[in-house]
Amino acid sequence: MKAKFAVLTALFVVGNAATLSAQDAFVLEDLPDHVTASLEARAKWFASLPQGNNPGFEFIVDDLQAWLPGQTVRVAFLGGTTPLHKDIADATKQITNNCNIKLDFGFNATTGTYRTWSTSDTVHAAEIRVSFDQNGYFSLVGRDSSNPTIGAPGQPVGGRANQRSLNLGGFDVTKPASWMKTTRHEFLHALAFHHEHQSPMGGCDAQFRWDDDAGYQFTQDANGQFVTDPNGKRPGIYTYLSGAPNHWSKEKVDHNLRQAPLGSGTAGTFDRASIMLYRFPALFYVSTPNPCAPLGGGEDLSGGDIAGLKFLYPSTSADIQQITKRHTSVRDVISKNAGIKENVKQVYTNPE
Repeated sequence: MKAKFAVLTALFVVGNAATLSAQDAFVLEDLPDHVTASLEARAKWFASLPQGNNPGFEFIVDDLQAWLPGQTVRVAFLGGTTPLHKDIADATKQITNNCNIKLDFGFNATTGTYRTWSTSDTVHAAEIRVSFDQNGYFSLVGRDSSNPTIGAPGQPVGGRANQRSLNLGGFDVTKPASWMKTTRHEFLHALAFHHEHQSPMGGCDAQFRWDDDAGYQFTQDANGQFVTDPNGKRPGIYTYLSGAPNHWSKEKVDHNLRQAPLGSGTAGTFDRASIMLYRFPALFYVSTPNPCAPLGGGEDLSGGDIAGLKFLYPSTSADIQQITKRHTSVRDVISKNAGIKENVKQVYTNPE
């Protein structure tokens, strides 16, 4: 069994060469900085609380990001056409057909339209609020989409009623060839799945080239992207991502690419066929072929993805009781901990 859920990054690849030149680009799209900052602050705060006789309490947030088995999670759209809304809803059926959870897109048989939301909303039109107008692809993880402590007021992403929780940038202009894979990937994030390359079971930290080749001379193209130097030496991940077009700090790289610690919400064997495993450029790996490189086309859910869905959202009474008992236990720990503010307790002890 495997369950993959925690913090996220959404990314896509242009270029896949062993060396990088001005013609190659590898772009990582992640949550806006203010949202990432609130996620990191939350993780540090919970980890710093007295844990007493509650082993695993440091991973409490991961546990509570999942929805309840059997729950109906509403989806609404900002922009886009009805045919696009239908395509997205249809693409997610491969997810909901394999677990005990429902994604309700608010289809109206009379009008033939789907649920929408507006930036002027004062209450949530849906738990998952899809937009197409921000750059790149991203999603908040699980119940963070409805969590008012995530993000900040007046920002485009966050847990407020008038803010996006999942973005499929540009789908309303032109659907990319990988639209179905991207849709399923982001909706699995919305159902509390984590990136496979950050699985503590994968050992991918040791498979990535974090540092530059020995003797690498900092070399940038006209766009500010770090590229292979005149002697054929390559930038490492930290250097490469610090340049254009990403401009990532070391801290952001660590947050989005380093392995999660054991016990942090990911269990089971590493799944190279998972739709949650991205196709990094060969430059990122210490060797090619590489045991952390993906297998298959990545458009359909893997057997491991389906096992993870069934683990998080089971159908049998016994399994549902076990999940419910675990969630209840975690909420009880929160409610009784004197180090947690009352307004935060209300967020994390509400099962809906």
